[in-house]
Amino acid sequence: MGVELQHPMRPELTVDEAARGRFVSGIRAFILNDLATDLRTAYDDRAAPAFARETGRPPETSNEAHQALRGDPAFNIYSAMRVQAQKMVWNAAGSVVERDIGRMDEEAAKVANRPGDVVLNPGMEIPRNVDAIEVHLMPGSYTRGGNSLEAGAVYDQGLAVFSMGLMGANLDDIGLSMAAYASGKYPEFKPDRILDTGCTIGHNTLPWKQTYPDAHVDAIDAAAGGLNYASARAKMQGQEVYFRQMSADALDYEDDSFDLVFSSMFLHELSKKTRAEAFKEAYRVLKPGGLLLHMELPPNDQMNAFDGFYLDWDSWYNSEPFYKGYRDEDPAKLCASGGFENDDYFQFVVPSIGIYGAEAVREAIANENANAVDSETTGRLAEGIMWFGFGAWKR
Repeated sequence: MGVELQHPMRPELTVDEAARGRFVSGIRAFILNDLATDLRTAYDDRAAPAFARETGRPPETSNEAHQALRGDPAFNIYSAMRVQAQKMVWNAAGSVVERDIGRMDEEAAKVANRPGDVVLNPGMEIPRNVDAIEVHLMPGSYTRGGNSLEAGAVYDQGLAVFSMGLMGANLDDIGLSMAAYASGKYPEFKPDRILDTGCTIGHNTLPWKQTYPDAHVDAIDAAAGGLNYASARAKMQGQEVYFRQMSADALDYEDDSFDLVFSSMFLHELSKKTRAEAFKEAYRVLKPGGLLLHMELPPNDQMNAFDGFYLDWDSWYNSEPFYKGYRDEDPAKLCASGGFENDDYFQFVVPSIGIYGAEAVREAIANENANAVDSETTGRLAEGIMWFGFGAWKR
């Protein structure tokens, strides 16, 4: 179970810190696989039948599955352990960064920014979802430590422990999988300018530069510290990416500026109003013939009640207030509301390239049913992970 990052910007772990990370990852793996199976059994054997006896029908929505399970011992054990394990992730990551941040600062200084590598906006009003909400129970959220490397380093190390090795050695499996799908599905598409919105530390940005090495790649986020960390992280991996501080709903770019606009696990952290504006802005800055591509959680209306609830759990218990609201929306309608034509919408499910390999991605491209959501694996950070993607072309 890999939890140690491989890129040069990573913290240097002591033996005890590495063991602690593996321990927390192991607990999370037990919860998200074994206890999740117990939770499903409890739902099928107790909760759903009890709901049906009371209402005359089985649960039909994520909310009803949640209602049916609340109070069941399996639900209580699963939820309590998952919350505590989440806190353990950030405690483990925070202690590592606190001890090692001085050395990391020194290493980052060796790859000092050139003009334009990182452009910050000191007068920018930081959105509440970035600053005021401790998203996924992360102490200090994305602005922890101000403009220092702290927030980025904690996020990087925390996600390594959190993901249990399922996001790749450098947490770039989503970007690698999405870029492999896009380049394989649309071989004639050769973007010159790429924009990653909500990039955090750029972990899923770099695969686009690797896939299209001649492209100019910009990545934006509202949190300055994460961008400073992201820039050093990219340089230490030999990747030329330009980071700018701005919000996805107010892009400081001219119309028709980019061939590809991308995001990963970002839309569910935006309010409904901000999310709608972000789609309009993406449409505006895309060139005619450009591609919008989002990797996200699959929508509730394409999942059964239990699997919808399983993903919505984070909205109720993991400080993700916009999570369920996003999943209740229709991604095709989101694209249409932004200006894209209905006929230009597409969606797909792609296997993790790190787990299943490039051939599995090619098979998914060739499979006409690749746009169907497999509820038991899609979007769930557990064994058998598959990634959900959707987007649209701009005419």
